[in-house]
Amino acid sequence: MRAFISLDLEGLPYIVSREHLFVKGALYPEARRIATEIVKVTAEALYENGFDEIIVADSHGPMVNILPEDTPDYIELVRGFPRPLSMVAFAKGSDAALFLGYHAKAGTAYATFDHTYSGASIDSLEINGVEVSEFLLNAYLLGSWGIPVILVGGDKRLIETDVKTFTPWAVGVPFKESPSRYAAKSPGMRRIKAMLREGVIEAVERLKKGEAKPLVTKEPVHVRVRFLRSDMADTAELLPFVERIDGKTVEFETKTVEEAYKVFELLTLAAAGVNAIVAR
Repeated sequence: MRAFISLDLEGLPYIVSREHLFVKGALYPEARRIATEIVKVTAEALYENGFDEIIVADSHGPMVNILPEDTPDYIELVRGFPRPLSMVAFAKGSDAALFLGYHAKAGTAYATFDHTYSGASIDSLEINGVEVSEFLLNAYLLGSWGIPVILVGGDKRLIETDVKTFTPWAVGVPFKESPSRYAAKSPGMRRIKAMLREGVIEAVERLKKGEAKPLVTKEPVHVRVRFLRSDMADTAELLPFVERIDGKTVEFETKTVEEAYKVFELLTLAAAGVNAIVAR
């Protein structure tokens, strides 16, 4: 059996400072060690419970956060940015997916580093009228490939909202409880590792019983993107199938979720280009 793990940083335990999140940040080495430990214990539990193939997509920022020398021999590590399908690259063909270090969507109160895909450009993202988090966006794409999300480890607010609402079969492992955007309370690492092992066992049991389901949204897919600034919408509108709704908002329609994901990824990269130009 093949498991797919997508790893982000903002929803990991103890990650509370912007210095944790950037390659040159003073606390980035600490964040890398935490990320690697979380991936390692999850992969070990999956391997012990019947998964002989484990693909891990390093999915935060430059996507080179995990320390490869400290990972088990039986995993395959996906690294590097930008890449097609971003946080779920190489997931196709997997029997189940697990999301680690995931955070709440932009505008969520009492959630560490709440944002959606790009905190530097995206105010909100809607798929078929539903405002989505990165969790929900990625779960929809995996669902279109027939892959269920069976476990989510991350910010408690994400687990209490999107995870519980849209994928009630998925096991939630709360890594942190946040009183504000830049503060959180987390259990000790040994307790978190025990929670993850227990969570993986329960998630695999649910999968074997047929309780875990792919999360599917209808196709064709209607997408609405609200940017942080109007110049980003100016750029997005250059695509002939993208319609301008107001100063900061555009919308478009695609045949499949995968196409929608790719167009949104392109618009986000274009917005990053706009940021780079105006920052000169």
